[in-house]
Amino acid sequence: MSKVIWKPGTFIYPIPAVMVTCGTIEKSNIITVAWTGILNTNPAMCYISVRPERYSHDIIKEKGEFVINLTTKQLAYATDWCGVKSGKNVDKFKEMKLTKEKANFVKAPLIKESPVSVECKVKEIVPLGSHDMFVAEVLSIDVDEKYIDEKGAFDISKCDLIAYANGGYYSLNKKMGKFGYSVQKKKK
Repeated sequence: MSKVIWKPGTFIYPIPAVMVTCGTIEKSNIITVAWTGILNTNPAMCYISVRPERYSHDIIKEKGEFVINLTTKQLAYATDWCGVKSGKNVDKFKEMKLTKEKANFVKAPLIKESPVSVECKVKEIVPLGSHDMFVAEVLSIDVDEKYIDEKGAFDISKCDLIAYANGGYYSLNKKMGKFGYSVQKKKK
């Protein structure tokens, strides 16, 4: 068996499919983003990459902040819809019956139906070609209390998160192990 060579492209999958909110509670938008990730631990830093022609690009650039809202199987339709419709023409919160929730550190709203919302402050904008990367500091992680167990730990496995891969959305609902399990001593 051998590998076939393809031209360079975007094929590091799966990746998160997230709904990014921007603007203010009064005038907000949602953009679906798959180009997102963690950059640093201390300070906590992340990024999103957005095409300059997208409606949300200028809002994020002007306001200097945004919220990354993780998406679930129940939010899959809204996630896709918010990625193909422009906020120039529609109120995505209204059309998808999503609830705006006031953030603690930024003016952009959280999506109440999202199990995790990450409040971000833009630190740098890096033009990369087709997309601009918004490098941001994480100011707060807001989690739905129904996913916090009796010990105060967040159980992400109960969120029914989704990912994006090669044009499709996939459910991530089964934990296979935990960090370090491959070298953990077996209990007798």
